[in-house]
Amino acid sequence: MPDGHDLASSVPRGSFTLEPKGPFSLAASIRFLEGFEPAAFASGTSAESTMEADAPVRLDCAFPLEGSWQTVGVSVEQVGEVVRGRLFAGRPLRREELSAARQQVERILSLDVDGSGYASVGDHDPVIGGLQRRYDGMRPVCFWSWYEAAAWAIIVQRQRLSQAAAVKRRMSVELGGTVMVNGVAQQAFPRPAVLAGLESFPGLTAAKVERLRALAEVARRNAIDSAGLRRATTDEALATLLELPGIGPFSAELVLVRGAGAPDVTPTVEKRLAAAVTAAYALSRAPTADEVAALSERWAPYRSWVTVLLRTAAAEQGSPPSN
Repeated sequence: MPDGHDLASSVPRGSFTLEPKGPFSLAASIRFLEGFEPAAFASGTSAESTMEADAPVRLDCAFPLEGSWQTVGVSVEQVGEVVRGRLFAGRPLRREELSAARQQVERILSLDVDGSGYASVGDHDPVIGGLQRRYDGMRPVCFWSWYEAAAWAIIVQRQRLSQAAAVKRRMSVELGGTVMVNGVAQQAFPRPAVLAGLESFPGLTAAKVERLRALAEVARRNAIDSAGLRRATTDEALATLLELPGIGPFSAELVLVRGAGAPDVTPTVEKRLAAAVTAAYALSRAPTADEVAALSERWAPYRSWVTVLLRTAAAEQGSPPSN
């Protein structure tokens, strides 16, 4: 059953200002999203820009707010170095929800990380430096939560990326909450309470539905949260995620890096990263997982950022799109 709200009641409920530490471009983030098929932004996002210099670039989305899982809309724009956001919802947001929404937007745009030292990685590694200049101001853009990333990891198993992305988009449209943002309806991924009661859905096997229900119950109880995963060591966070039904080593790395937004993790289980490294560094053979881990030490404390940079470059060269 759709989890929609009365669209007429979706009005601005608060605002915030973010001052990125280090280079950041919202326009580059939007370009990244255009190639990030797994995220549901494509079906529920309005990205507006103009050709005029210094004109604001805007990104409109909706998402379930971690903790209360209230469906919230956000409109983010960048003017100069400053990022401003407005929040929309069908009911007034409590103070703690306003704070949580701001933090969640920061995390999704990787603005909760001090990027002042990111350029120094490129200074010491010319290959990465070239990619940083090529994708000036780009930071990883994540799923809206660890929960949504884990759901995607289950949906995409043994299915073509495009098919899985279509299923996820339909779930947002048919089961997700809807919020009016700047006069346009934005659909969010279904809240945990909705997926916890899911019996079937076109494109999903019975096993996937069962795993999604189990995942949703964990999220509904807030037994895991993105902030907690970020506070834990990498090994601890991965161990926690591996306890979830249907989440293996590859999926656990995906959830930690692209769901919780951990900035300094090398996803060694990801085979496409080795291919991206091979192409970027013009290697004669693909490196082993240990060799990728050793190479990535020079990228600290932005290893996740660099891996996304490498995967983005590889995707543009014709490799399969990034998960």
